[in-house]
Amino acid sequence: MTQDKPTVLITGVTGFIGRYVARQLALMGWTTIGIGTRPPENAPQQNLTHYYQLALPSSELAAIIRHNEPQICIHCAGRASVALSVEDPAADFAVNADVTFSILNALRCWAPQCKVINLSSAAVYGNPQSLPIREDHTPRPISPYGFHKLVGEQLCSEFSTVYGLPTASLRVFSAYGPGLRRQVLWDICYKIITQNRLNLSGTGNESRDFIHVLDVVNAIVAIATSELMNGDVYNLGTGQEVTILALAQTILEALDCDSIIPEFDGVAPEGTPLNWQADITKLQSLGFSPSVPLDRGIKTFAYWCRAELVGA
Repeated sequence: MTQDKPTVLITGVTGFIGRYVARQLALMGWTTIGIGTRPPENAPQQNLTHYYQLALPSSELAAIIRHNEPQICIHCAGRASVALSVEDPAADFAVNADVTFSILNALRCWAPQCKVINLSSAAVYGNPQSLPIREDHTPRPISPYGFHKLVGEQLCSEFSTVYGLPTASLRVFSAYGPGLRRQVLWDICYKIITQNRLNLSGTGNESRDFIHVLDVVNAIVAIATSELMNGDVYNLGTGQEVTILALAQTILEALDCDSIIPEFDGVAPEGTPLNWQADITKLQSLGFSPSVPLDRGIKTFAYWCRAELVGA
């Protein structure tokens, strides 16, 4: 194993972001070890040196770490649903906070030099007082999911401060791309394609900062190859604020459904922030720059959704 071709442990490798991480790192020649909950036939094994079907936390994790000696751990495992966290906060805490602790503690014991990149969320900010949001903005989560992601960040800081484990957390804003079958982009495409109408929650003036999953992977690589791993946190977005109404109109145009008029019920779902826009200056200092323009990325996603839902 050489310094520029490290062994990487990817948790949540059968999830949306985890699959993209495995593919890109494999293309770079890195040795990729994956942990996921799906059976092997549903795992991206073509991009993995080893795959372990495992629900974390697990006593088997120590043996996996000892055997593979990872130099980098990319922690993608966990839930990513505000609604589910509101319905069942105990389950969300277990999958997000408890699992993060178990990974950090196992690495502390068996791979204390391993760099840990923890995928956190912009949900830690809640409703920010101003835009764009910088990393020093005081976290004020408004959902169990946001609180539990913040706990994960604090655990990373703890293990860096107390035990010297090199860690960093990425506050991912709204990640999207082919393969994502949930959240607002999928919801919009699904309703347009299958129902020929578009009824959405909120007012349409809510906004998000959408980041393509390929750029999420690029940011992970930028952090993994940097020396700044002392419990640091980084925003990951594009720096562009897009309203849900504008997003819907872009998708309608891409799908040649301009005649459909978006309708909004005026009710924001519980735990959902109103407006987001990332300040990505800190991440840019590591050489990161978004590479997928939003209009192109959204159109590609819309075409993929149509192929998934109607085969054309």
